[in-house]
Amino acid sequence: MSRLTRVEQQRRTHQALLDVGLAVFLRCGFLATTVEEIAAEAGYTRGAVYKHFGGKEGLWQAIVDGQADAQLAGLRELLDGVSSREELVAALSPLDGVAVQWIQVSAEFLAAAAGRPEIAAAIVGAQREREALIVESLTQLCVRLDVRPVMPLPQVVAMLAGLAGSLALRRAIDPSVDAAAITAGVVRAIFPPAGTDG
Repeated sequence: MSRLTRVEQQRRTHQALLDVGLAVFLRCGFLATTVEEIAAEAGYTRGAVYKHFGGKEGLWQAIVDGQADAQLAGLRELLDGVSSREELVAALSPLDGVAVQWIQVSAEFLAAAAGRPEIAAAIVGAQREREALIVESLTQLCVRLDVRPVMPLPQVVAMLAGLAGSLALRRAIDPSVDAAAITAGVVRAIFPPAGTDG
């Protein structure tokens, strides 16, 4: 069995910290998670986290970037396959248990980052880029389905993201909240059937 090169070892360490970091953040939340806990669970020292990510915030942002890119690609592929208004509603309304956990941890991170302009600027830049790609997909889909949203699509995308975050936090304290049904109702109102005046 050949030994790993230094670069391969670094890649393996990097990926292990991402994988373990995600699991620990989802289990404990952003604020309660420590660099030491992530490093220990991954089998490394805290120095490895700082070397690869600059700290807890950098690790979380790297996880967000990877997850968000994968989710964006999945959403765009899903939207490409939508052939009806109801399929559009379903595509824009999912909120499962993992999504709820993800949003809760993200909310903690955003609250912690709000007072740190250097972190906030990077978050906003990445978020705007992803939202622009979603708007592009939705624009094409609306033309294809002859659906006219009642508000500009950039506002729709921002509003749905905010709604998902708010409902996930609400569901964390009240599991009886049917976030998917609420979101579906809002999406139906935003995208009325063709021929309906908005």
